[in-house]
Amino acid sequence: MQIERGPTKTLISMASLFLLLFLPHLFFLQSTEAAAATSAGSIVFTTLGRSRYSFDIFSLSIASQFDSISLSQETQLTDGVSVNFNGFFPSSNTILYVSERNGTHHLLLDLLPSIEQVTLPPHSVFADSGKTRFDLTPHLSPVSMKDRPSLSGENLIYVSTHVPSSSPRKSWAGVYSTHISTLHTKRLTPDVVADFSPAISPSGYWTVVASLSAWSREVEELNTDLYLFRTSDGSQRTFIEHHAGWPCWADDSTLYFHRRDESGWWGVYKAVLSVTGDLISLISVNRITPTGFHAFTPAASPGLPGVVAIATRRPDSKYRHIELVDLRNEGNYSYIEVTRTVNPLSHHYNPFISPDGSRIGYHRCRGGSNGNPPLLFENLRSIAPEEFSLFRFDGSFPSISPDGKHVAFVNLPGVYVANTDGSGSVREIFSGNAFPTAWDWKREGVIYTSYGQEFASESTKVDIISLYIGNNNAETVIKKLTTGGNNNAFPSPSPDGKWIVFRSGRSGHKNLYIMDSSKGEFAGLYQLTEGPWTDTMCNWSPDGEWIAFSSNRDNPGGDGFAIYMVHPNGTGLRRVVYTGEGGRANHPIFSPDSKKLVFTSDYAGVSAEPISNPHHYQPYGDIFTINIDGSGIRRLTHNSYEDGTPAWTKYFLEPKDVSESLKGSAFCGFDDCHWLNVEARQNKIGGTSC
Repeated sequence: MQIERGPTKTLISMASLFLLLFLPHLFFLQSTEAAAATSAGSIVFTTLGRSRYSFDIFSLSIASQFDSISLSQETQLTDGVSVNFNGFFPSSNTILYVSERNGTHHLLLDLLPSIEQVTLPPHSVFADSGKTRFDLTPHLSPVSMKDRPSLSGENLIYVSTHVPSSSPRKSWAGVYSTHISTLHTKRLTPDVVADFSPAISPSGYWTVVASLSAWSREVEELNTDLYLFRTSDGSQRTFIEHHAGWPCWADDSTLYFHRRDESGWWGVYKAVLSVTGDLISLISVNRITPTGFHAFTPAASPGLPGVVAIATRRPDSKYRHIELVDLRNEGNYSYIEVTRTVNPLSHHYNPFISPDGSRIGYHRCRGGSNGNPPLLFENLRSIAPEEFSLFRFDGSFPSISPDGKHVAFVNLPGVYVANTDGSGSVREIFSGNAFPTAWDWKREGVIYTSYGQEFASESTKVDIISLYIGNNNAETVIKKLTTGGNNNAFPSPSPDGKWIVFRSGRSGHKNLYIMDSSKGEFAGLYQLTEGPWTDTMCNWSPDGEWIAFSSNRDNPGGDGFAIYMVHPNGTGLRRVVYTGEGGRANHPIFSPDSKKLVFTSDYAGVSAEPISNPHHYQPYGDIFTINIDGSGIRRLTHNSYEDGTPAWTKYFLEPKDVSESLKGSAFCGFDDCHWLNVEARQNKIGGTSC
């Protein structure tokens, strides 16, 4: 029969209509597994491309004469464990850097006797330890310290996100100072702003930062301003220049920074300051790199006057490389290639120069392999270990099987299945372009996905399919559950295994529908939501009572998304997560006891300058949990790239069962930010974000 529902018509069988509208308590019978579930379990989420970022820090020695600069052979400075990046030379024989080993962020200081004999002053806090590596931030882990650190005397200056901001989508990033022997820590950034990319002047008196007062979801350039303040206490905060980022000092009155111009080219600029005691003013700003190629993340040193290190993207290469710009011959600047002749097919990031000017450092992917990386299932420190373990996974849209033994995921294109304990091999079960994945609660070996183009319009041909995988040797049985291809996507089965909720653009707008899990829409449809907006990314609660979804109904047609919940019979609609106009909260998934949601959001803003990071889809988005009544929001991850598409299983995955897979091989097959292709950007092709 046909049921009239406003301006649209929805086809549904009489029996299904009776169950859906009049007997919801029968329709939502709770499964045995869901009834037994508690809050304990595991949260698994995607960090796209993470296993390809096997960075280490390298350096070359510099020999400089007035008329020439020569470079020695490349030396690896870090140990090849995990991801090591954003280095800083406190001296020519020590290196400070960020490391993600053991699934948490650390700021490590290494002594480098392999370069030259290390001699430390008697009063040094490192002198009597007998060690060669020091973790300078054990009291702060796990938080984001992915921005570049500095060391001034015994004070560590760095960016951290361990203090929440006062409002949604305001960055948590602030500059802090920690005395490394007492661990006394103070915030140098005012509460009303966010600071990035701190750099300490050669005298140690001043720190300059790229500061952001408000974030409007920029994903290419933050359009920050430069501010100075006293390194000792954050006082005497002084505005220097609009639209400037990643500052560095050449001396106590000369700064370099980068910005992107109106034509799309990134360039490096020189700022000359007037400094009289605590009074500072800007005298001049001049661009030192021309248009026609990108130049960013500059570095300078008083030990190498008149020379600036930059990262470049030249039109004849798709890789970032480090170059030196020799400014000593006024009007006739020369460029010296640093990394292109050594490793032409690797990206090189964020150069830094030792105080005496004898060494230039940078980080790059160790090795040169571009093969497929091993499966990465990396345990991170959980803020609530009594409730869940936390894992980063290198695959999109992971979902855990009802027995907890398998994970299904997407690696566009293709759907794959692997064992959650890391054993065995990864199995491709579908080769087409599919997203996302969801296991049937009752029928063993059945996975639902949507087949077609992601991020597409309502009329795009996308359909829901089920994949029956059987045992490891069986061929996948594919069954189509929707027809017409009006962007039918994001299937989520009910806990009794009878129904599927999904989004569809069949009405001209993306709304939610429910269909039979076995027969599909051929047995009829029930339209759950209706309106001129987008309702999407739906998930059915394990107790059967709720369906959570992401929607832009607060501003139809806009790109802001909030999280809503509704009963499967269409009643009880309410908003759970809202991050303000234009904010995003996406991919809500219920906890095993149905009392909480895990989701990805820009609720905490951005944590670092996007251009300083490797390729990522968008440089924001962390994993959060919240109670279904909208209270108790908690941040689980702190990254400068995007974490997304979480899954929550009732099974506790032991850290010993899975491990980081970045210790042996290196995989460097990732692209740079697509918007660095100026021609593509001006023609609005090739994407608008990293």
